[in-house]
Amino acid sequence: MPRFFIEAALASDQTLALPDTVVRHVHVLRLRPDDTITLFNGQGGEAEARLLTVEKRSASCQITRLLPVERESALWLGLAQAISSGERMEFTLQKGVEMGVTVFQPLATARSVVRLAGERAEKRVARWQEIVLAACEQCGRNTLPEVRPILTLEAWLRTLPPADAHLLLSPLGSRRLADLASAPRRLWLMAGPEGGLSQAEEAASLAAGWTPLKLGPRILRTETAALAAVAAMQTLWGDYAA
Repeated sequence: MPRFFIEAALASDQTLALPDTVVRHVHVLRLRPDDTITLFNGQGGEAEARLLTVEKRSASCQITRLLPVERESALWLGLAQAISSGERMEFTLQKGVEMGVTVFQPLATARSVVRLAGERAEKRVARWQEIVLAACEQCGRNTLPEVRPILTLEAWLRTLPPADAHLLLSPLGSRRLADLASAPRRLWLMAGPEGGLSQAEEAASLAAGWTPLKLGPRILRTETAALAAVAAMQTLWGDYAA
């Protein structure tokens, strides 16, 4: 059943005019009146709806029932990802949503290839949020993960966000996931850019309270490292093993 995000409160028997972005998808999918679609607004739960009209530039539907369906992991997982170039960053965001990441914190680091500031940074964050939204439509998540404004690593390290564990992916790390004393229910994971964090940045991260984590003996690319760690964490503490 086609799933669409809509910025509106959802109520049973409610009639809604669908936004332009959804109308375009309705046409691409060649949906017709009486076809059933699923709507969600990112606040939890979803609604089953029946298309009433499909016009060239508009479409409407009626909600037939509300479904208290949630597909969130019991593991709250924040990903602080150093900005990588082009499709690598978008791939990390998309797959991170599919794997259950709760919130994304983009970081500007010394070796980040892409440099973003001001209006350009705001537009890029908006683009990343669109990718997250589309990934939710595809994978069935009804709670929309947040993409936070870009921070420099220095600014990010000033405050240690609340969590049971703060793990930094590092080829120099010696700790393994199995070494954690207890299973976390809330954790932050930090990953570097293509060239990794500089020695100074890694030292500053460790001084700020982050634990260096190593994923096996091989060096992983930036678009692989965080996702491999997220998959392992969901297997150990999240919903992959449920």
